Amino acid sequence: MGVAADNLARHRGDYGVDAPYAPIILGGISLGLLTVSAILALVGSTFWVAFLIAGVWMGLNTASFIYTTRAGKFAVWANLLRQLDLRGDERILDMGSGRGAVLMMAAKLVPRGHAVGVDLWKSADQSGNSLDAARRNADLEGVAHRVELVTGDMTAMPFEPASFDFVLSALAIHNITNPAGRRKAIDEAVRVLKPCGRLVIADFRSTDEYAKRLRELGANDVTQRPLDWRYWYGGPWTATKLVSATKPAR
Repeated sequence: MGVAADNLARHRGDYGVDAPYAPIILGGISLGLLTVSAILALVGSTFWVAFLIAGVWMGLNTASFIYTTRAGKFAVWANLLRQLDLRGDERILDMGSGRGAVLMMAAKLVPRGHAVGVDLWKSADQSGNSLDAARRNADLEGVAHRVELVTGDMTAMPFEPASFDFVLSALAIHNITNPAGRRKAIDEAVRVLKPCGRLVIADFRSTDEYAKRLRELGANDVTQRPLDWRYWYGGPWTATKLVSATKPAR
């Protein structure tokens, strides 16, 4: 396709911060712990060391979160997309595309294809998330002519069955708060896939649910594995996992 993974990860658009409240909370906790540590040290308490260690640890978690959302996830998804061995004429759907971090990278790999993003554009899930922001990023990345942005719910997507060669999703399905809704999103992903189409989901919660539902639906090659430290939204307990599967030929 002529686009190396390192070049694919470079971007001109602005993709905001995922779950923007989270780094504020993490950073606030870190600052609070460090402040208590300093006060305890001044009054001669031996507990200052424990608070110092905890404050530094939370600070590292904050830094990890910011790195992932601003750089790490781009590097990881660039590798994942390259591993799909796209021909360049595929039709790709990104469920919960937000401002288009994954969508625009996918669009660069299908010069003769089409990339569609569907989202409800909630700023609580991503800072500055809006249809206009995604459109600007498509323009900045030079892929607007083959990107389509659709306002829609992942649990009831406005697409015909067997419409896409690949369905992707990055840190989006977990935002559906109830298990029934998440199952419906997986059902929809499989419904809109063409026979033998591939589904690739990255998420840090509920991945066991996704894999289980895919097996119930008869998907082939259902796999689940952790992604590396570049996709940690904090410590290793928030490591993003990858779930992938293939829709049966029939």
